[in-house]
Amino acid sequence: MTLKTSIAVLALGLVAAPAFAETITVGPRPAYLIDRMAGGALRDKLAACSETPLVRTNFSIGHRGAPLMFPEHTAESHRAAARMGAGILECDVTFTADKQLVCRHAQNDLHTTTNILATPLAEKCTTPFAAANGDQPAGAECRTSDITLAEFRSLTGKMDAADATATTVEAYLDGTAGWRTDLYASQGGTLLTHAESIALFRDLGAKFTPELKSPAVEMPFDGWTQADYAQAMIDEYKAAGIPASDVWAQSFNLEDVLYWIEHEPEFGAQAVYLDGRYDVEGFDFMVPQTFEPSMQELADMGVNFIAPPMWMLVTAEGDDIVASPYAIAAKEAGLKIITWTLERSGPLGNGGGWYFQSTKPTIDNDADYFTVLDALATKVGIEGIFSDWPATVTYYASCMGLK
Repeated sequence: MTLKTSIAVLALGLVAAPAFAETITVGPRPAYLIDRMAGGALRDKLAACSETPLVRTNFSIGHRGAPLMFPEHTAESHRAAARMGAGILECDVTFTADKQLVCRHAQNDLHTTTNILATPLAEKCTTPFAAANGDQPAGAECRTSDITLAEFRSLTGKMDAADATATTVEAYLDGTAGWRTDLYASQGGTLLTHAESIALFRDLGAKFTPELKSPAVEMPFDGWTQADYAQAMIDEYKAAGIPASDVWAQSFNLEDVLYWIEHEPEFGAQAVYLDGRYDVEGFDFMVPQTFEPSMQELADMGVNFIAPPMWMLVTAEGDDIVASPYAIAAKEAGLKIITWTLERSGPLGNGGGWYFQSTKPTIDNDADYFTVLDALATKVGIEGIFSDWPATVTYYASCMGLK
């Protein structure tokens, strides 16, 4: 079939247009960041890679797709991430009222990530919309468990944001940060079930890192236990014929990880313990004696992968960024490290915010996304990194020959 004939066939609707262009593209952003780097070996190396072929790599992980500019956990966001070379894509897994698995960052985020408040389903929300009033901010709480799968499918995705000063639903939904954009949300994003995400990611040539989200409802839910929930997520990969070696199942709940290690050992071998112990009183990433359980104890339990936020892995020594005691302890215990989340903080002129708190003295402009990424890769030795804009990581990984 000639190109001219192919175009004619597509125009007649006889063949569906391909969902994914095989050519990986990173757009102008990596070069934009490199242009703002101070002179030095890293800048020279990255600049010299402008003609280096781009490769898909497991080092580049799409965090909810590419939500810097696309509505998170939508088909459009994940396609964008795959086109930027993300080798692994994430579905945060939660469930509906009829116990069907869907992709949302939290069970109770529909009011900020979808149009639910502007639909008749708003009346089913756990907490209806309330306008800002004096010192009381506007708010609502809408859960996937408030609605059925069929009702979930009727919604469209939006950029995750809300205006706490709003006095109307319309204004509340229109709260996207100025450094993000609604350009790719203007027509709404396509929501996905977990099973649909598996099919899409496979078609895009990517691997899988589903995160079992903590329920907002009390468990057991309608007789469904936490173990049932954890098993249901794995069962959908088995039903789709996905090999366990292509799946990195994640949870902040260590008991979920240990469940997979015991009951689904092939999947448990790559299960990822998302380390949220920064919220535990007494924990200090600079003091290994405060780690409970210790890194070695985690390894002895069968945990092979650990994933803390970026700032727990590095610290500033003068103008340099070095591996933290946390990172050193994890490596000594034989744990593989994944981290999160690059390009989630917005402009870095303010020191980088929460994700860069341990290296704040070294952060003064957006080029430091590459500075910190290089420290994580070369001084910590991470296996991969989640990013809200995978193009930046793909460019770096392709330049440095990371697989």
